[in-house]
Amino acid sequence: MLHHLLLTTTSTTLPGGSGGGSSININLGNTLSKPSDSILVIISLALLSLAPSLLILMTGFTRIIIVFSLLRQALGLSTTPPNQVLSGLALIISLFIMAPTLTDVNNHAVQPYLHGHLTATQAYRVGEVPLRNWMLKQTGSQELALTTSVDGEHPAQPTDASMAAVIPAFVLSQLKSGFLIGFIIFIPFLIIDLVVASVLMSMGVVMLPPTLVSLPFKLLLFVMVNGWILVTHSLVVSFHP
Repeated sequence: MLHHLLLTTTSTTLPGGSGGGSSININLGNTLSKPSDSILVIISLALLSLAPSLLILMTGFTRIIIVFSLLRQALGLSTTPPNQVLSGLALIISLFIMAPTLTDVNNHAVQPYLHGHLTATQAYRVGEVPLRNWMLKQTGSQELALTTSVDGEHPAQPTDASMAAVIPAFVLSQLKSGFLIGFIIFIPFLIIDLVVASVLMSMGVVMLPPTLVSLPFKLLLFVMVNGWILVTHSLVVSFHP
């Protein structure tokens, strides 16, 4: 494990030198001392490389981006808003929802580790507790039972499950919740499509695509009810059962 790594490098004596050697000790074990700059750089690079995966698997980003994508399809828009806008909005909302949890992790794990009050192992164990508790609140019992049974775990309580079982169960629950919210969003726009198609058929207008006629009405309805605020509010509330 990374936090148990002990790397020691000793320089060799150069000809004509003073004959004294120097050593560089990088310790990630159970010693209470401030981490060196080298360790902080290594941890930062590791987190940056894992950031996309952590964002998708351990935050509400998955549910939010699914709902926004289904909303765009319900409106009949293929590329508007563009994917960059939807991803950026989903990222900001995810960070807003995760702010209390991330603050708790920073106050009780990251800062004590940086100041030498906790070892790397202790900081990891303390930091995963609020994150796991938040994920368990968004995880269904069936999904957690599936992952724990496959993993061979038999936890007495959900909080006793390992992160290896909690993370996939959380992702499955986010997919389920995202599709349920998307289904509810689809219903009013589907009704508009059916009404417009029925009117066109009764008028004998068969050459004009119903989606082309219903699009302005769906956009007008969405703007009149302030749809972006309603959808965003529903998503934020869905993370606070």
